[in-house]
Amino acid sequence: MLIRPARPDDAAALSELAALTFPLACPPDALPESIAEFIASTLTQAHFEGYLADPDRELFVADEEGALVGYTMLVHGEPYDSDVRAVVTARPATELSKVYVHPDHHGAGLAAQLVERSVAAARARGAVVVWLGVNQQNERANRFYAKQGFERVGTKRFKVGARFEDDFVRALAL
Repeated sequence: MLIRPARPDDAAALSELAALTFPLACPPDALPESIAEFIASTLTQAHFEGYLADPDRELFVADEEGALVGYTMLVHGEPYDSDVRAVVTARPATELSKVYVHPDHHGAGLAAQLVERSVAAARARGAVVVWLGVNQQNERANRFYAKQGFERVGTKRFKVGARFEDDFVRALAL
């Protein structure tokens, strides 16, 4: 398995992987139409082309012989959310915006490798903290992030479709 920076020609595959994996992170009572709306408005090929062209974002992929089976996205800079700014006060800060692995590869340590590579990239850009939001009902993800050293520091809301979900804010001091 190769963990590497994403390239512009990965945008279509990233969009497909995101559409497959995003619903797995949603709470059980999330509305299917809200999930579909979020995927259509945020996880399209065009959006990934924009993410890949943005100098304040870094994406890493897990590449298995040319097939993408996992990815992360970092967003460097001031947190956009006021709830996050209130609890993540160290600067410079980087958001670990996305950590997704194809379900066929869950439990194999791939997410940990992607997070390790992403944290190293944030440190190399000068970040002193990496933060993320994770749905409060996603027990598996919360256990994973705690194991990776991300401490729960607060809460925020995350809009999926027409509905707000409740997230924990977790942070890792570098």
